Amino acid sequence: MPADLAVIGLGHLGLPLAQAATAAAITTVGYDPDPRAIGDLRAGRLPSGAGDGRLSAAELRRMVAGGFRITADPTELGRVRTAVICAPTPLGEDRKLDLSAVAEAARTLAARLRPHTTVLLESTVYPGTTEEFLRPVLEEGSGLRAGRDFHLAYSPCRLDPGNRAHGLANTPKVIGGLTPACTEAAAAFYGRFTEKVVRARGPREAETVKVLETNYRHVNIALVNEMAVYCHDLGVDLWDVVRCAETKPFGFQSFRPGPGVGGHGVPVDHDHMAYQQRGLGLPLRMVELAQQVNGRMPGYVTQRCTALLNEYGKSARGAHILLLGVGYKPDIADEECSPAREIASRLMELGAEISYHDPYVPQWRVRGRRVERTDALYEAAADADLTVLLQHHRAYDLQGLAVKAQLLLDTRGASPAGTAHRL
Repeated sequence: MPADLAVIGLGHLGLPLAQAATAAAITTVGYDPDPRAIGDLRAGRLPSGAGDGRLSAAELRRMVAGGFRITADPTELGRVRTAVICAPTPLGEDRKLDLSAVAEAARTLAARLRPHTTVLLESTVYPGTTEEFLRPVLEEGSGLRAGRDFHLAYSPCRLDPGNRAHGLANTPKVIGGLTPACTEAAAAFYGRFTEKVVRARGPREAETVKVLETNYRHVNIALVNEMAVYCHDLGVDLWDVVRCAETKPFGFQSFRPGPGVGGHGVPVDHDHMAYQQRGLGLPLRMVELAQQVNGRMPGYVTQRCTALLNEYGKSARGAHILLLGVGYKPDIADEECSPAREIASRLMELGAEISYHDPYVPQWRVRGRRVERTDALYEAAADADLTVLLQHHRAYDLQGLAVKAQLLLDTRGASPAGTAHRL
């Protein structure tokens, strides 16, 4: 059966898009080349890390009941009006975005691409990827020409996992098409389930919107992370400083420190840019420095743990340390780039015995070893030499935990003042 839309890649980008489209009565087919992901989805189970914190297994089943089709058959891609590539682009070992999944999705689509189809890319990519990487693959594999035979555009994903106030419907959608007609075709599609569409000058501008938005977050988090270290050394309560500063009605936006920065929105600096070989552009030095600052935070948290234990006459070696919250954001299961794993690894190297609690993560492995998960949270906190809050899930009663825990380090500043040691 033909569909209006094919979502290619059913992970943290694709599933929320498919949910919004299905809710807007857009006939949607979801394609993923991973047979395990397809099997899980058909069984009503969300793959690990998929969804945006709002999509539950029950909602997935409702999507299927509403006409959403899940497939690993690529022939389905040749029977749609619009195809959106939501393939993952993780950081490789060289700290560069891995575009192999985007290339695979493009080749699969290109072999079945029909004239007049609108092709959209939402994956996190370098500026220039849509024109210089995706377009040639689609044209070579299909024999069609982008901008003439089919529409091509880029739209950065702006999902905020766990955010209950802003979703796809009420978050403006930025789009940049290869031609004005491509932009309008993309606008017509997104306008079916998004309240506002913002037209960029072209795909490079739309791609660079993602670079700016992601780097803005990382740079500002780096600033408050540095302030956290600075204020601790001075004996100043940073959290009170932030509370007061955020009352300024202009020229200041509040960010808060933490044990590190995680998530799928990786910072993009000059070393990652596709233009590096050509020597174009200047290094994004601020972003490079922000990465260094944020990258030091897991080590700093480890130092604070050992210092607290020493202060109370204990050594990290042999100490039982309980970690609370191992995902990268509150109230979601996604562990992408979460600093929790590095912190646990560093503590293990010091000889500590690690356990964890997270209501959303049933199993967790660090350095190839399965970490013990505790269900009896308050009893575990009472038994542990040190409890470390890494992620503030709503389920955590921090005042109660502070009473039960022998020693509590709060890296999120979420506990009541005076009840815990704060970052």
